[in-house]
Amino acid sequence: MAVQSADTSAFYKNLGRMYATYTGGFIAFIILIAILEQVGVPNRILGYMFVGFTIIVYAVIGVMTRTAEVSEYYVAGRRVPALYNGMATGADWMSAASFVGMAGTLFLLGYDGLTWVLGWTGGYVLVSILIGPYLRKFGAYTVPDFMSFRFGGNFARLIAVIVLVCCSFTYVTAQIFGTGIIASRFLGMPFELAVFAGLAGILLCSMLGGMRAVTWTQIAQYIVLIIAYLTPIVILSTSRYGIPIPQLTYGTAIAEITAREGQMLASGLATAANLKPHISPFINYTPLNFFAICLCMMVGTASLPHILMRYFTTPTVREARQSVAWSLLFIFLLYFSAPAYAAFSKLEVYNNVIGRNLTDIRPWLFTWGELGLIQICGKNAASIDTIVASCKAIAGHPGVVRLQDFVINTDVIVLSTPEIAGLPYVITGLVAAGGLAAALSTADGLLLAIANALSHDIYYKMIDPNAPTVRRLTVARVLLFLVAVAAAYLASTRPGDILAMVGWAFSLAMAGNFPALVMGVWWKRATTAGAVSGMIAGFGLCIFYLVVTRYFPGAGVSYFGMSSLTNPMTGAPLVDVAKAVAAPGGMDSWVAASHPMANRVGWFGLNNIACGLLGMPVGFLTIYVVSLMTKAPSLEMQAYIDEIRKPRGRTVLEEKT
Repeated sequence: MAVQSADTSAFYKNLGRMYATYTGGFIAFIILIAILEQVGVPNRILGYMFVGFTIIVYAVIGVMTRTAEVSEYYVAGRRVPALYNGMATGADWMSAASFVGMAGTLFLLGYDGLTWVLGWTGGYVLVSILIGPYLRKFGAYTVPDFMSFRFGGNFARLIAVIVLVCCSFTYVTAQIFGTGIIASRFLGMPFELAVFAGLAGILLCSMLGGMRAVTWTQIAQYIVLIIAYLTPIVILSTSRYGIPIPQLTYGTAIAEITAREGQMLASGLATAANLKPHISPFINYTPLNFFAICLCMMVGTASLPHILMRYFTTPTVREARQSVAWSLLFIFLLYFSAPAYAAFSKLEVYNNVIGRNLTDIRPWLFTWGELGLIQICGKNAASIDTIVASCKAIAGHPGVVRLQDFVINTDVIVLSTPEIAGLPYVITGLVAAGGLAAALSTADGLLLAIANALSHDIYYKMIDPNAPTVRRLTVARVLLFLVAVAAAYLASTRPGDILAMVGWAFSLAMAGNFPALVMGVWWKRATTAGAVSGMIAGFGLCIFYLVVTRYFPGAGVSYFGMSSLTNPMTGAPLVDVAKAVAAPGGMDSWVAASHPMANRVGWFGLNNIACGLLGMPVGFLTIYVVSLMTKAPSLEMQAYIDEIRKPRGRTVLEEKT
């Protein structure tokens, strides 16, 4: 798949055939694994084959598309067709949070979890209308490039790089965390080692070929992840209701969930205190936080540098707009299915886990229990003996798994659903491969965004403007490696659940980038002092709110969406009360250390994930006020802004390579 200058045209003409062949080969591989399972090949070997095969394919694409050209490394030569750029954007976007975490959040929160789906989908409308095409018309390599040119000088560039690194590093840590969960489960590795195994796959895809390698790898990864996501719920929909379209049948599944919830209450398998109906709104989030999170995810989508970078790679402004539409289609296929996935998964848990005798628990549960991701009666479900002993310690326990006894980490809902439903292991392995593809594709884009900003905007633009191409690319690759290792190390410390980390990244991007980007394109009067002040004010306020609510829970901050002692869905104990009370600093300090990603609220009752709702208005207001107090931009700069907003014409900034 190497793109050589002599046969570039032939390469692009044959893209459809190449990826069709790849898709057919992947389906054939799935069939081969299914046959091997039937003849008795151990599941552990099948898991290695699934994970190993897909990573090897991605690595081969990455190596074959390596490049030593600056334009190819940073923006794939600006030659990626809209359809394929849309598919690559879909893979770049559908991270471990989307693939692994979103259905788990819908499982846990029910109706309230829809705030994430609505926000992430709606964000692409803002990208298309307000920002994406205009950055492509500008012709930069990075978002800080635009900030520097529009607002004059390296200080604006430096602030933009700081915002980019903070939000992207938080995001990439979540992706590597996701690869660690998958690799530790399916490769039998300790989690701390598994994150570095996943890192190797990430680096092979992105380090040699930059954006060009990442683009063609992400298209292959999208094909894997969408097949993996849809297959189990299509099978469950067909087997239960005879219709292979889960989006049409999950309403029936929800009705069955509601009926089952009533049965569990009547039979003592659940209590009113720990059962939160799947379809009831505003149980976990107040209306303020529901809509605040939705808005932050929406605006954050339009502000994340690794997403905006994808629109630098199209040949024209028109194709940048078209690629946004294709992105929405490819993302829609998964997001429209996530509520169905959550409903089918919850129904399987209610039918196959809740009410089961303690001595009759299926072995799959122990694998996740050993990793600390499933608990029964307050203890990791590592074995039947552990489960029986922990439940017997509860006075009057009936000897069956009750809803209040069962705690499952949201990040394993998608990965464990095939096992909960008793599907063949080939489906379990397929889902793991899909989750890995989602995490790797987004991690590639994020690492590239960070490394490009540091190498292009800091090193080349600010430190050594005369650096030759070879040195520039060498610096980019070294920085990419260092950032990746740092993120993997942080992920190995298990900082928290995937969705919460991703939510923070969106709010940081929303507060730091969105006001300056929008005002930079749509208000010619915006000045350098205004933009810099606005970015610092909005981003600084968001960081302050996150730090206070995260590390100082006693400073007028309360826990929201969950009791500090119970699981938010089941009401089951999450902490040892005696240890919590006896810990230095008391209950708040113990919970902060043991459950650092507990959603907390502070000012106005606002969840810390939605801190962008505070930072963004401050950013807009500061830019407006300071700009009016300072000298207007030059007429030449205002003419540039007019040119950027025209759908046709020359690219404003052409990079010399």
